Amino acid sequence: MTEKTQPGPRELFGDIAPALASYSEDVLFGQAWKSPELSPRDRSLVTVASLITSGSSEQLAHHFGLAKQNGVTEAELIETITHMAFYAGWPKAMSALTVARNLFSTD
Repeated sequence: MTEKTQPGPRELFGDIAPALASYSEDVLFGQAWKSPELSPRDRSLVTVASLITSGSSEQLAHHFGLAKQNGVTEAELIETITHMAFYAGWPKAMSALTVARNLFSTD
């Protein structure tokens, strides 16, 4: 099975917010994500945990896909959601599970 490549910020919203798309792609994903202190896999887990904690469910589908591209398994993502329930709260974890279920069932 071939992994799906996640669309970049310029593809997603470059038409409506070119400056934000540029900062996202060049600085966030181009520099911060490539810093050698954390692997892309570890950055994905940290990012997913942060998104769950903040209740940013809308961003989770993209970052679940990116995490899988970076070597995180679906089982590890589910375990991350489960673990975060104790720190972020059950409602946020349940929202994250809904996103995961919808995404993983289509893979």
